[in-house]
Amino acid sequence: MNILAQLPVIPIILPLVTAPLAMLMPSEKMGGRAPFVFATFVVWAVFAACAGLLHSVATTGPISYHLGDWAPPIGIEYRIDLANALVLTLVSGIAALVFPFSYESIRSEIDRRQISYFYAALLICMTGLLGVTITGDAFNVFVFLEISSLSTYALVAMGADKDRRALTASFNYLVMGTIGATFFVIGLGLLYQATGTLNMADLKIQLAGDKNRMVEAGFAFIVVGMGLKAAMFPMHLWMPNAYAYAPSAVSAFIAATSTKVAVYVIIRFIYTVIGADFSFAPAAFAWLIAPLAIAGMFFASGVAIFQDDVKRMLAYSSVGQIGYMLFGVSFGTEPGLAASLVHLFNHGLMKGALFMAAACVMLRVGSHNCSAYAGLARRMPFTAGAFIVSGLSLIGVPLTVGFISKWQLLAAAFDSGRAWAGFLIVASSFLAVIYVGRVIELMVLKPAPADAPEIKEAPLSMLVPMLILVAANVYFGLHTELTVDLSERAAHALMGAGR
Repeated sequence: MNILAQLPVIPIILPLVTAPLAMLMPSEKMGGRAPFVFATFVVWAVFAACAGLLHSVATTGPISYHLGDWAPPIGIEYRIDLANALVLTLVSGIAALVFPFSYESIRSEIDRRQISYFYAALLICMTGLLGVTITGDAFNVFVFLEISSLSTYALVAMGADKDRRALTASFNYLVMGTIGATFFVIGLGLLYQATGTLNMADLKIQLAGDKNRMVEAGFAFIVVGMGLKAAMFPMHLWMPNAYAYAPSAVSAFIAATSTKVAVYVIIRFIYTVIGADFSFAPAAFAWLIAPLAIAGMFFASGVAIFQDDVKRMLAYSSVGQIGYMLFGVSFGTEPGLAASLVHLFNHGLMKGALFMAAACVMLRVGSHNCSAYAGLARRMPFTAGAFIVSGLSLIGVPLTVGFISKWQLLAAAFDSGRAWAGFLIVASSFLAVIYVGRVIELMVLKPAPADAPEIKEAPLSMLVPMLILVAANVYFGLHTELTVDLSERAAHALMGAGR
């Protein structure tokens, strides 16, 4: 058997098979080191496979893998093109950094008897997110979505050892996630009723020119369901508590990956299944996606300004940043779609680094309230520096990936004749200056409390992964050949599929 020919299935099979093995490993012996080392090795192998898929797709074109050698549309197809290869690399790359980062953080935040369960659940969560991204079968999107969601609910609930509100946050997330999944699967049912197929490529063929009201209803259900999963405004209320009370390493992983995958699914269904040229697509862009995106950009960013909890602040910031991604999609143009894909990737880098910095503060100071950040630049200089650089990236300062994202969105807005949209993008960015600047001011200009105990910098096992992400924020802000070029090529291919 040629192992390279099986590469598309490795990111799913490997963590899914090994997660139960991680769960069976002892949590209390050697401080839970065995499940940690095992899971980290698996994740790095998955990342290598996803990077290999991205290289293969970028050089030779899309890959179609038929499970069990059953050809689509009868069989299940894993189809990898530039769009989902980029998302696969983001999810697996973030996981490859979060897993080694998590060891010290998790031991201080959850019951040590749960460490093996933690790594098993995190492997399953990653499997679900990768499966959602890689599959070419619409129903399998729902299956993998539930795999990732169920494991995420358990991961959030593990934060109850530090704060019992994690249980309520997990339950609220479960209820809202179930509603979103129900809407999504109802939408799939309507599309299946109209076409008799669930293969995404075949759905596009069957729906070509179809003006069926059932298809319009199915599209609406899918957008609402995935909008809830993506925390699209105003369906975001599950997110702040889930991010705030989850273990810090969990917040770092899901903030950088989960909502990005949901936005990717929205993009995939619009362009690969429904088609941007469908009769009601322009109306959906103009009267549904664009208004909600703008509201999220301003409302969520405004709420972030008044948060005293840094993790809640970053959660509301994510709602606003998702608004940027969807705003680019709403232009209905190739540059707009490319800008959304660029920001989807770049925001994962920004938010992963910011939540990692918050985890380091939590480890040493024991709090993620804003007051815990006073004088941090002198007490934890590397952590403070990481937060500052990543925060500037979130604002969109030049030489960072955030600037590239904003620039691409502005260019797409003016290219589509929407100068007013460019003004809104710039205006909403000033809100990020306020809430990020407030924390930077505390770290740099405010002294630590007089009675504050002496603390030391976070351990190297946390600093190194965090600083790698910070370096990525700068590197991809200076060298855009990978992110911008691949996003533009991916957008061109998706728009071609939508014509």
